[in-house]
Amino acid sequence: MAIRLGWPFLGMLFLIICLLASAKLVMPTTDSNVTAYFNRTSFPENFKFGVASSSYQCEGNIGGHRGQSLWENFTRSYPERISGGTNALIANDFFNRFENDLEILEDMHMDAFRFSINWARLLPSGNISEVNPHGIDFYNKVINESIENGLEPFVTIFHWDSPQALEDKYEGFLSYQIVNDFRDYADLCFREFGDRVKYWITLNEPQKFATAGYDTGDFAPGRCSKWVNETYCKKGNSSTEPYIVAHHLLLSHAAAVKTYKEKYQASQNGKIGITFNTPWFEPYSNSTDDYDATKRSLDFSLGWFLNPITYGDYPTSMRELVKERLPKFSSQDEVNVIFDFVGLNYYTAYYAANANPADPDHLRYQTDSNAIIQAKRDGIPLGPQAGAPWQYVYPEGIKYLLNHIKDKYQDPVIYITENGYSRVLAKFSDSETLDDSPRITFHYNHLQNILKSINDYKVKVKGYFAWTFTDDFEFTDGYNVGFGLVHINRTDNLTRQMKRSATWFSECLVKN
Repeated sequence: MAIRLGWPFLGMLFLIICLLASAKLVMPTTDSNVTAYFNRTSFPENFKFGVASSSYQCEGNIGGHRGQSLWENFTRSYPERISGGTNALIANDFFNRFENDLEILEDMHMDAFRFSINWARLLPSGNISEVNPHGIDFYNKVINESIENGLEPFVTIFHWDSPQALEDKYEGFLSYQIVNDFRDYADLCFREFGDRVKYWITLNEPQKFATAGYDTGDFAPGRCSKWVNETYCKKGNSSTEPYIVAHHLLLSHAAAVKTYKEKYQASQNGKIGITFNTPWFEPYSNSTDDYDATKRSLDFSLGWFLNPITYGDYPTSMRELVKERLPKFSSQDEVNVIFDFVGLNYYTAYYAANANPADPDHLRYQTDSNAIIQAKRDGIPLGPQAGAPWQYVYPEGIKYLLNHIKDKYQDPVIYITENGYSRVLAKFSDSETLDDSPRITFHYNHLQNILKSINDYKVKVKGYFAWTFTDDFEFTDGYNVGFGLVHINRTDNLTRQMKRSATWFSECLVKN
């Protein structure tokens, strides 16, 4: 059990920790190892603490006159690709329970709530010709209720649930046509909600959407080269489609930012940015080749998107390796429209080792960087493995990433828009699920590393959002893996129960 320390002692303890910032953190694995807590006064004034969620993963309610989304179609068409054959038709029923959920967040003393808008709930056909007033009404209620509970809305415009109607019409983000439809959709959001929403995120994890959906085929819409996955992939080209989709995502982002800056920002006084995900990469060995492999790996994940919106083009390493398969920006594209902040989602870290170029007859995004990505070196993982098979806990990685972004990308304002710890829910009883001590340790150690970047390297980190508020539908992991601070009892009417991590946050974030 954690030792609960009084607030005066906490302040002194954190002062000591900050002075000893050069000391390497040891990653505890149980709550009994955590001998100190932070409080909000350790962070800069107006630093925002919040939780993150997404529409498809928690809302449920397929009614309400909304259209079908890409992920709805995917889970219905290919239930065998989802753990347990599950879907998010009900999910956490946030659509009907948001008032109670937002009250829980107020009780946790959170400052902000990050959620996404379901494109097809507002525009069932995907374009501006058909606006669903029921969708407008729902998100107005969520925004108003958030504010009434003292929560700043951080609204994501696209979190992977594009309308299936646009997929059927012109194959979604494979077509340039989607840029104009996305601009119109974003414009509608700004017009309807921008008087109260002061923080907009255009896209969530575009890199993951492009690669998992079009290189490996694991995520919706499930496209890849047939030789990559003969069982699942009937359509696709893993050597070109990820880059085409990414290009149109970037142009969509730029179109939305330009619209907001020109039409709304002066009167609404809000800010707009974009959220990226990337692991941190450590060199597999001390060789120059492996060190260079880490740089290429960052270019092919983070730089793929952050370089164009900062400097106007893809990283040099991508231009050299992907060659003509990488689309070009025209002089009219204006991809580097000035944004206000960068969102960073961080979960894990890996080793990167140099690799020989792939067979030219079997090219794909995954091997284009000439790097082998792996979690273990000599059989020893980079960090403790969490519940999700891809997650290895490496808190220092978030500090290294923040410092890297400051150095390479013109010192932007940064929000940690997701950071969370996964557990396999089936391994635990309900009572064991509620005692999520490793999650407390995870957040504590990552927050400590963020604090080091702020204090020692002067990185402009302005907020931290835990992923996620409630255990939810984790895409291909279904309901098998949970990141939530709040448990959803799926055998008892979706009852909400705060875990120890939620209680820990509520104690740490209380305002004096």
